[in-house]
Amino acid sequence: MAPSMAANINPQGTAGLVGRATPLAFFLAAVAVLLIAYVFVRLCQYYQHAGSVYVFAGATLGPQAGATAGLSLLATYTFYGLVTASATGVFGAQFLDDTGIWTDQPDWAGFVVGGLALVLVLWLAIVPARRATTTLLVIEGVTVLLILLIALFAFVKMAAGSAPGGAELTLDVFKVEPGTDTSTLFLGIVFGLLSFAGFEAAATLGEEAHNPSRDIPRAILGTAIFGGVYFTFVTAVEVMAFGTDKAGMEAFVGSGALMGDIGTSYIASWIGETVTLGAAVSAFACCLACVVGASRLLFAVARDASPGSILSRTGRNDTPAIAAIVVCFKIAAIALVCAVLFGAKPFDTFLWSGTIGTLILLVAYVLATVGCIKLLFVDRKMSVPTWEIVIPLAALVMLGYTIWRNVIPYPDGNPGQWFPVVAFGIVLLVAVAMVLSPGLARRLSVSLEKVDAADG
Repeated sequence: MAPSMAANINPQGTAGLVGRATPLAFFLAAVAVLLIAYVFVRLCQYYQHAGSVYVFAGATLGPQAGATAGLSLLATYTFYGLVTASATGVFGAQFLDDTGIWTDQPDWAGFVVGGLALVLVLWLAIVPARRATTTLLVIEGVTVLLILLIALFAFVKMAAGSAPGGAELTLDVFKVEPGTDTSTLFLGIVFGLLSFAGFEAAATLGEEAHNPSRDIPRAILGTAIFGGVYFTFVTAVEVMAFGTDKAGMEAFVGSGALMGDIGTSYIASWIGETVTLGAAVSAFACCLACVVGASRLLFAVARDASPGSILSRTGRNDTPAIAAIVVCFKIAAIALVCAVLFGAKPFDTFLWSGTIGTLILLVAYVLATVGCIKLLFVDRKMSVPTWEIVIPLAALVMLGYTIWRNVIPYPDGNPGQWFPVVAFGIVLLVAVAMVLSPGLARRLSVSLEKVDAADG
């Protein structure tokens, strides 16, 4: 996850759809993530595998479903890699401009910064550096703490009636604006779910963790709980600080770094610059998590589909180096296509890839959830209370309705009309390929049966 990045750039996408009710949409996203976290926790307790949803859905629903889920999640991590590389470029370029290091920047400045960040991500994914990843975690922790302090300071100022612009505390941020369809919240949830990007990524480390059945569920559930509280509180403060009226929401949507702007107006300009830099590092760290997750998923699928292929090999550091190179190349290629053919700017690639990646992710979550229900309540391979079936069923309802609302009524205009086409087109292509490749399906089936027998 990249909580510092997400708090600064993701709520704008939701606000453009639901206005002042952005915190309510993020709260609903948090509820959905907690329900999905239950699914991953239970599956991780039974299976320890680098393939995450690939083996979760495959071992429970069959190899075709497993490949569809795994490759869907692979596509999501790839698009999210572009999301976070773009965000790194946006925040990095903004920091360079604010500090006078690189002023009068061209429109493609963010692509340059993001491209350099992607190169460094690839190196860290191939040659794991404990000190580097520890440093990233420390910087992320400090930035999150700073964001929380700014949010608390702004909250107190608004409560005392001394906030800039007369901003005040109000529960309107948890109410849908008159004239806005309540179902629109499930359009805004997409960017809420984007904020949790990578919360389940620990599931891909099932073969590397020392105590996977204990540590990975803790990581997944702890991340989901923290994210839910953090995003709901911070987005509520952000909307109130900008103001819930039309002018305030317009400024909110147009902000390049929400907490950076609030820190500048409520405390001092250097606070804003510090948060912007921290958000850039946060985005970079999340980009690394996406590339690590995608490369291990690609490695796992290649290892089962064609054991002798170059993608199924590890390098000197026992990491899937070739798979990581392929993932980073795809991220760069998508960015190039968006920029050259559609005239996209870094913020555009952030929004477009975020929407597409999340729609694909929802399908992978649905397959994993159905697999969880089959494992626990049909096959009875784990002993759990029967009433717990309510949790994955509730997850299916939220996931299904979110997908439905993002397609019906069908979005019009460019580029929105292409998001469902690209997202669900990828899923459909994978599903059809699996049905038409019985030989590949059989090879996957043998591998998954071995995994099931070993882990069970």
